[in-house]
Amino acid sequence: MSFLFGAAYLGRALRFSNTWTVVFAIGASTTGTYLILALLALAEKMRSRLFFSKMKMKIIFLAILFAPIFGGTLYWTSQAGSVQALPIFPVFIGIFYAWILSQAYFIATPISQALGRVERSLTGEGYVKKVLRTLGTTVLFLPIAPLAFGVWEISSWATQNYQSIPGSDTKILAWTMIVLVALSATYFLTVLWGWKNIKQNKPEAAIFAGGMFLILWAYLLYRGTSLLIGLVGQSQPTSALIDTGLMIISILGAMQTFARKTINRADRRWSQVLPFLVFSFGSVYAVAQFYFILQVALTRTDLSIIVNGVVFAAGLLTMMLLIRSHLSISRATSLTIGQSSTLEPAKTMSTSEPEPSEEGDVNNAESSFDNMQNTEEVTEESPEELPDEEANNQ
Repeated sequence: MSFLFGAAYLGRALRFSNTWTVVFAIGASTTGTYLILALLALAEKMRSRLFFSKMKMKIIFLAILFAPIFGGTLYWTSQAGSVQALPIFPVFIGIFYAWILSQAYFIATPISQALGRVERSLTGEGYVKKVLRTLGTTVLFLPIAPLAFGVWEISSWATQNYQSIPGSDTKILAWTMIVLVALSATYFLTVLWGWKNIKQNKPEAAIFAGGMFLILWAYLLYRGTSLLIGLVGQSQPTSALIDTGLMIISILGAMQTFARKTINRADRRWSQVLPFLVFSFGSVYAVAQFYFILQVALTRTDLSIIVNGVVFAAGLLTMMLLIRSHLSISRATSLTIGQSSTLEPAKTMSTSEPEPSEEGDVNNAESSFDNMQNTEEVTEESPEELPDEEANNQ
């Protein structure tokens, strides 16, 4: 990634006409190198050499793999005339859009794990529990204010900038109503599910719900704004900083997702091969992203509108499923703890009063006989109490 960034920004600063060709060659060669490493990692001997050799040997090995692929890609591009003329270029664009469609899930993964760690660290009883209840309630009810204000600001900005375009008012109004309805519906369900956890003495789960709702809806508003600009302005401007940040976060989320699914497999080869595959697809995504940033805003506005609309809907569904599943698990855990605490007294009573049996009768008889003997011994050993007892009897 640093290599791609350096080549792209250095080429633009020097106004190098073949910057995009070099960036594509670097990214495509990186993708090919990762795929070869994935194949080599399937073999036990090569896997041990890849992971446990010295850094100097690793660098030499990677250079041996990368250099011929890089030279071959540049030669192939020169023969084809341009990067866009290469037969593999549509595959890069297809993988880019496929990754975009799953980006909401990959972005939600590290956020969910980070909020889960925060939730597990917030524990306590008594006064701490009251503070957590207040904090959970505040975080649960807080996100609606900045998000609603953001929708209003985006709508006002679009109205001012696109008022000269015929029919823009109708499109902006329809977009605002749809987003506000989706925001209100998802917020109502989140508050409903979160409040149940607060009542079940699990207020820290509401912090997870409120944080997840706020962060993912901020991402959805970005996608929704791109959709609105495409609908009204028939253009698709890209923000290099935001798109690059989302690209890095989605790659990290994909790595964590695949790692968690393969870490406990009996066949450990796949847990060590999948990172190379994920990074290869991440390199393809990065190259396509630089294509849209360096070459054009976006070549097909209609396709962009469809993709952003699908991403918006898929992001809503992903967010609600993650919040629902997490809050259901938290609520089930608190109910289990509550049931176990109520069952403890009953369990104590049942153990202190066993059911009668022949063996128990014998034991009870023996213990009664021992107690009678102990009482007689105490009576014989304490003659001072006899006069008082005789006096009382008289």
